[in-house]
Amino acid sequence: MSRRKKKHKHEEHVDESWLLPYADLLTLLLALFIVLFASSSANEMKFQQMSQVFSDIFSGGENVLDYASLIEENDEEDQIDPVDGANETDMNLTEAEAMVKEILDSQEERDSAVAKDQEELMQIQRAIDKYIEENNLDEQFATQLLDEGLLLTIRDNVLFASGSAAVQDSYSGAAEEVAQLLEFDPPRNVIISGHTDNVPIGSADFSSNWELSVMRAVNFMKLVINNPNLDPQWFSAKGFGEYQPIASNDTEAGRAQNRRVEILILPRISADEVSLGN
Repeated sequence: MSRRKKKHKHEEHVDESWLLPYADLLTLLLALFIVLFASSSANEMKFQQMSQVFSDIFSGGENVLDYASLIEENDEEDQIDPVDGANETDMNLTEAEAMVKEILDSQEERDSAVAKDQEELMQIQRAIDKYIEENNLDEQFATQLLDEGLLLTIRDNVLFASGSAAVQDSYSGAAEEVAQLLEFDPPRNVIISGHTDNVPIGSADFSSNWELSVMRAVNFMKLVINNPNLDPQWFSAKGFGEYQPIASNDTEAGRAQNRRVEILILPRISADEVSLGN
């Protein structure tokens, strides 16, 4: 008879696989507390050492406990004197208060300058309106105070013949009168711009309304700066052609409004400078 082999019962082992994640969790918690402790004292060198330690740990599997020296007490030179810290805080607050006061004072000065400048532009507008009224030019001249400055609009038929960029002799005196109104102390920047309707130009002298508008602005500006009291460096000319209409080009009345010369008297402090605090 064959002998039956006895089956030996193997001892059952307790599953210890949970120890690995548990140990990792403890390691991470310990690392977290070390980081919190190290960051509580502002020491750049310690922080760099901690960074190197964790770099070694997560890349090479080192044990955090091998770096116990990092959590030793800081040297006396690393300690922050509470009195010195309070003094530094008081100094920072004083500097901040001084900075805020300087900003507020600067803003108040700018606001005052802007208000004064607006008042001057209003006085200029009243002077121009008086000239318009005295010369019965209400149908040809108009003023408007805008954020960009004081705008004087002149209907083009006052100054130019149809399709021409030359100022009519009968209105050269008007240019001289306008020039006197542009005498400022200190000087202001003045932009003279020409505008047309959208009817194609029928003159052989100009290939487009754009060129016509530019030359009208330039020729009018030339008459203005003939005034010896005006410095040409403060003047510039632009031509917009038909591309900035103020009325519909579908009617004759609208086209007449679009044919114009504009004189923009700029403020000394622009809106951009005010918003940016320059």
